Amino acid sequence: MSEELRSGLLEARIGALYRTDSDGRLLATNEWDSRPAPRFHLMRTAARPILRGRAGLPADLLQRLQALSLREPADQAFTRLPAEHDRYLTVLAEHAPVEKIWAGPAYVLPPATPDLDVVNIDEGARERLAGRFDDWLEDVPHRRPFVAVIAEGAAAAICASVRISPTVHCAGVETHPDFRRRGYALAAVAGWAQAVRACGATPFYSTSWDNLASQRVAQRLGGQLVGVDFHVT
Repeated sequence: MSEELRSGLLEARIGALYRTDSDGRLLATNEWDSRPAPRFHLMRTAARPILRGRAGLPADLLQRLQALSLREPADQAFTRLPAEHDRYLTVLAEHAPVEKIWAGPAYVLPPATPDLDVVNIDEGARERLAGRFDDWLEDVPHRRPFVAVIAEGAAAAICASVRISPTVHCAGVETHPDFRRRGYALAAVAGWAQAVRACGATPFYSTSWDNLASQRVAQRLGGQLVGVDFHVT
C-alpha cells in the first residue's frame, strides 16, 4: 500500500467513525443510533498524527491540542499512549473534567478466507442471533455486511460493519462466552473482511490495548497496524 493511499484511507476512517460538520468537527458517532462523540480524537500514524475535536470545543483550545500533536515523535506512533498524553489531558481539563480515556491499535485487514463456514445475517436470518446476541437484533438492517459463525443452531460469533463510509468499514465483533477459544471470532472477522472487500471498501479492525484476545485476532489474520487511537470524553 502506497503512503499516499494509506494516508487517504486513514483520513477516510475518521469519516467512517464520526459524523462531522463542515469544518470537520465531530458531531456524533457515525451509527444508525448515533451516540455522543468524544471531545478529542487523536490517531497517531507513521506518517503524521490525525486530530479531530468535537463541535463546540473552543478554537484556541483545539489549536493548542493540534500544536501538541505535532510534537508526537514519528518513531513512537505505535506506542500505547501518546508522548504528550498528560498535556492533552491538562488542556482538556481546562474546558471540562475528563470523564473517559480510550486507547488502542487500528489495523487494516488483508484479503482473507475464513477457516469455518460463515453465514450472512439479514432480516431473514436475524433469528439466528436470538438468545445469544439479542442486543444486536435491532442492528441487523443497519450494520452490513453482518456475518456469523453458527454452532448448535445459532450464532456463536458475529462480526458486522459498525461504522461505514463508501471506502471504509469498521468492524464490531463479539463471541458468545460459551464458544470462546474455538477460533470462531477469527472465522467471523475473516468472513466479514472478505464481504467488505467484495463491496469495494477497506476493512478496518480496532480494539483496546487491554483486549489482548482481540489483538490476537487481528494479528492472526495478518492485520497491518496502521494507527493508534487515543480519544477523550
